Parts: sequence; structure tokens; C-alpha cells
Amino acid sequence: METGQRGATARDIRDLCTLYGITDDAEAGRLMTLAKEGKQQGWWQSYDLPYATYVGLEAAAATIKDYDSGVVPGLLQTPEYTRARHEGTMPRLEPNAIERRVEVTMTRQKVLNSVHPPHFWSILDEAVLHRVVGSPAVMKAQLERLIEAAGQPKITLQVIPYSVGAHPALDSIFTVVEFDGGVPGVVYVEGLVGSIYFERPEDLDRYLGVFDRLSVIALSPEDTVALLQKMRTIY
Repeated sequence: METGQRGATARDIRDLCTLYGITDDAEAGRLMTLAKEGKQQGWWQSYDLPYATYVGLEAAAATIKDYDSGVVPGLLQTPEYTRARHEGTMPRLEPNAIERRVEVTMTRQKVLNSVHPPHFWSILDEAVLHRVVGSPAVMKAQLERLIEAAGQPKITLQVIPYSVGAHPALDSIFTVVEFDGGVPGVVYVEGLVGSIYFERPEDLDRYLGVFDRLSVIALSPEDTVALLQKMRTIY
């Protein structure tokens, strides 16, 4: 169990509760329920995704802080934007594979409308708004989606304008996933050759510090919506 080779059974949990002196039946029952739920397969595991680990973290997150310099984050993409994005990948995906990726992205977005949704805080470089992914019509619909999302209570959306110039994440993209219950956060960095996860406290602090700085130099959520509305009229 300690090495992750197998999960804990209900009997394991019961015995461990006895060993550690947990006499509260409700707490022991909660832990045994967690052990049972931990054996259930996540919906994303049947898709054979290269980023399946991240999707699992995303589904359990209390807070998701995302910075992207090139594209709209998956949790806020329209189906057409997602499709156009995958049509430009290398190696080129087969049409049915692209449709499965679109399906996955749309399913991932359900976490934002769950009973206890995470706080999703997205900071985008202004370049994301100017890069035409798909077509002008696709971009207009995507901007409308962002404007709509910005009005949701647990979504914070900010844009770093060109006028800021150089900033600490100019050549980076990253996502910080944080959890409730004192569980350590994780930094997810996606690149052309694969994905990297950082879990050391010093790495987490570094990325959180950069994100905090980006939130200060970015437009306020209100000014961000104004910019999105202005950009929408261009397409």
C-alpha cells in the first residue's frame, strides 16, 4: 500500500483505524468509503489519454490556476475551437481520434458545473485572443464563451495585455492544481515532448509566486471582459 502497488481494502482501513486509535465510527466509515471509491475507474481512463494523470488531478481539485500564452484552456474551449486546435497537431490525428479529444474536453468541462466546482482562475496572454484558431467565426464564438464564463462565480478570467511587455512567464505555460484537506498541490507543465509534474514545496511556491505576479500585472476581471467584448467585434 505504501508504494502504491495496491489499494487499501475496507478491512485494511478498519485494522489501521484500530492500530492508530481512531475510535470515531463515523470517521472510520468515511475512510472505508474513500477506500472503496478509490478503486472505481475514472471516466477518463477509458480514453487512453497522454494527459490522463492531469485529468484525474483536475477532477479532484479545489482550485485550478492556469496560465497560457498560446491557446484558450481546455476547460473554457468551445467544441469547434478544440477541434480546430487538434487538427493542427503533429503527428496529425485521425478524424475519429480528434472527435474523441473533443468529447474528452467537453466532458472535462462538467467539473465547472458540479455540485462543488473548483475555483478556476485562468490568466491568458493577449496573443491568445488574436490567434485565429479555426476561423473568425470559431474565434467569435470562443470569445463569447469566455465572456459567459467570466460571469460565473467560481471562474476568474484575466488577460495580460501586450502593453505589459516582458513578464515572468513569457515563455511558459503551466497549471497549479490545489486540493482541500491539506493535500499538497501539484504543478503541471505541458510541452511538445511530454508533460512534467512538480510536487516539491519549493517548486509549488515558485509557480504560485509567478502566478500571483501575473495576476497583478494582468487586466482586472472587469477590464478583461471589456477587452473580450472589443475583440469580439473584430471577428
